[in-house]
Amino acid sequence: MTTPVSGSSDTVTVFLGLGSNLGDREPNIRTAIVKLAAHPKIDLIKMASIFQTAPVGGPSAQPPYLNTAAGVRTTLTPVRLLDVVLEIESSLGRVRSQRWAPREIDIDILLCGDLIIADERLSLPHPRLHERGFVLEPLVEIAGDVVHPVLNLTIAQLARQRRAGEGPDSVVRILES
Repeated sequence: MTTPVSGSSDTVTVFLGLGSNLGDREPNIRTAIVKLAAHPKIDLIKMASIFQTAPVGGPSAQPPYLNTAAGVRTTLTPVRLLDVVLEIESSLGRVRSQRWAPREIDIDILLCGDLIIADERLSLPHPRLHERGFVLEPLVEIAGDVVHPVLNLTIAQLARQRRAGEGPDSVVRILES
């Protein structure tokens, strides 16, 4: 069951993953960041570099993704933040037709303070955060010392484990934030 973040006026730090592999990928990501920061209850803390990555899952022959991570502070509940994220995705042309299909923008809530949530709309921390280089590499830049509330390892430790377990990484930094 989803619960508010310790009351409606408390601020929580949230980390988001953003990606795009259709259209003008970098402007798509930067526009999403601007829209997030323009929300009256969301303050942008920092954004990681942009990384180019191979697609994971989904239809074959997809173009590569650009991915980044952003840290924000918000008083929104996790479910209300999800609604805002989905509204931003829709405004940038995201159409949900197939799981892991190419997309103009994808915004995932990765961590929301130390909350652990599992319901029909939202799972926190993101259930595949620790498995994905395209999430971990940008996230380690801005939240390397943050502890995953289920695995009890820092983001930096998770990134090192993933790199060690999967050999060469297809994640390449292309733009500084």
